[in-house]
Amino acid sequence: MASKSEDRKAIKIDGKAIAQTIRSEIASEVRHLSQKYGKVPGLAVVIVGARKDSQSYVNMKRKACAEVGIKSFDVDLPEQVPEAELISKVHELNEHPDVHGILVQLPLPKHINEEKVLTEISIEKDVDGFHPLNIGKLAMKGRDPLFLPCTPKGCLELLSRSGISVKGKKAVVVGRSNIVGLPVALLLLKADATVTIVHSHTHDPESIIREADIIIAAAGQAMMIKGSWIKPGAAVIDVGTNAVDDKSKKSGYRLVGDVNYQEACKVAGWITPVPGGVGPMTVAMLLKNTLEGAKQVLASESCL
Repeated sequence: MASKSEDRKAIKIDGKAIAQTIRSEIASEVRHLSQKYGKVPGLAVVIVGARKDSQSYVNMKRKACAEVGIKSFDVDLPEQVPEAELISKVHELNEHPDVHGILVQLPLPKHINEEKVLTEISIEKDVDGFHPLNIGKLAMKGRDPLFLPCTPKGCLELLSRSGISVKGKKAVVVGRSNIVGLPVALLLLKADATVTIVHSHTHDPESIIREADIIIAAAGQAMMIKGSWIKPGAAVIDVGTNAVDDKSKKSGYRLVGDVNYQEACKVAGWITPVPGGVGPMTVAMLLKNTLEGAKQVLASESCL
């Protein structure tokens, strides 16, 4: 047993390796569906405009689909597309029998109402898990949404596949966004954790975070959480992806999380790196949701 905290080193949770395992599991299920029904899951990825970051996310998702045998339907629309045209495209995809999941890449251009567009996606194809009905069911005891949002689902999968139990633990979520903070807090609650959310108006966040057995950092603030804020042995899942200046890199920047990784490694029991932690899991969960959606549809079609 290490006598000094300096001797301890957190176990690195390798999101890349875990995501790869999940992708292999999905690929074998897709092959099984193909043999049984002669059909494979289909994912429609809708992108509006030419934002570099969105383009690279979308290409990554399309590549991941190809790797596991999911058919990718590509919908690329110009930046100035009218909102009504985007919505009618979503309706077309809702009706398309070979599309089991629809993903509209966010953010959308300013002239388009994001909430309106997401609400138009059929709940049976809402593989992003952002439809108000899916989030509403997530918030209710004893109800199960059809789909869980991908990043929060990935966070819990990382904990469970690393053998970290959530039940009865104190979990602190840093950040309250609709995409990560809020749904991950609801998921932890469903898994019987005692959950506190820390946000920009929280008084003395450090003292609250220090109590946590599990920390989910999703505030979008580079290295905000210091090693001294972490309870020895806690599990730290760092969702943050922040670019900080780094002259030694060709790009001129490097990516860091919301947690000071070097400091946290000396205190935490488990920690995810950035990059290579939560990121690969988000894509893996999107594929898993698409697979689940297809399984529902294909099984019910075969009963007709």
